[in-house]
Amino acid sequence: MSTEKSLSHSGRGPSHSNLPLARADQNRALALIAGPTASGKSDLAVRLALAQQARGRKAVVINADSAQVYADLAVLSARPSEAEMQGVPHRLFGAWDGATSCSAADWAQAARAEIEQAHEQGALPILVGGTGLYIRTLLDGIAPVPAIDPDIRAAVRALPVDLAHAALAREDPERAAALHPADTTRVARALEVVRSTGHPLAHWQARREGGIGHAVALRPLVLLPERDWVYARCDRRFAMMWEGGALAEVEALLARRLDPDLPVMRAIGVPEIAAFLAGTLDADSAISSGQQATRRYVKRQFTWLRHQIPVDWPRFTNENYLDTPHIAALFQN
Repeated sequence: MSTEKSLSHSGRGPSHSNLPLARADQNRALALIAGPTASGKSDLAVRLALAQQARGRKAVVINADSAQVYADLAVLSARPSEAEMQGVPHRLFGAWDGATSCSAADWAQAARAEIEQAHEQGALPILVGGTGLYIRTLLDGIAPVPAIDPDIRAAVRALPVDLAHAALAREDPERAAALHPADTTRVARALEVVRSTGHPLAHWQARREGGIGHAVALRPLVLLPERDWVYARCDRRFAMMWEGGALAEVEALLARRLDPDLPVMRAIGVPEIAAFLAGTLDADSAISSGQQATRRYVKRQFTWLRHQIPVDWPRFTNENYLDTPHIAALFQN
């Protein structure tokens, strides 16, 4: 089994040590298994929990995936089944109705409560997921940006992205230089923040609040297997989802007539299957599009995991960890 140390840590956020826990910190331990979609995180989290149980300690798995939080996406988010959970308690899986958007702040608040409850019960909380914004918000906190003036937001969101980026270059040149000119969402967010609050986004990001990284003994592990291996697993999994209930899942979502801008309606697989159900894509094209969307998401996850996490978090680059039960020993203390 091979490990990799990142050579390019951005310095964003604190560096949470993965050194063995001091005896006094045992009750504040927090395991974290991060990695791209289809890298085997969920399976490894259950193995770790079972290993803890074999040593006489309780464990609970806590979801940190932005699709798996929605009750409506059991199939398309590859949410663990009861059989796959193997009797291990799982929290924040399917905890939000699709009609309610789960922001990073919403999730972090719920995750803090679950982690605290696990510690009170003498259990090891095991965070598992690949949503970087969720993980970073929980550990490092969130920028306390005041509420945006609705009129300013409406005006900014009505601008074509090229004009919005040009305005941002004048009003917050540092942020504009860091963003791709066609990144509609991030450009609009940065522009509305500086116009509504009078301060650039960096001003607020430097004042992050609510992070728990300093209050827990973090034991992280990042899974970074070969990208082609993950892509192949994603392709197979999407095809299995298509045959395993994804169509009915999307039909049920469409029947609810939810706001199309809700995260649950934009989740990978939902637009592609909706197009098939509407007759605008045939089955092969819809499956291919869903697989492609998944691979693109995995590429973004790899980028975040390689460059936006502390340099001292151990990385595993060999997929053989899926066949190595002794990996759980890495989290023991």
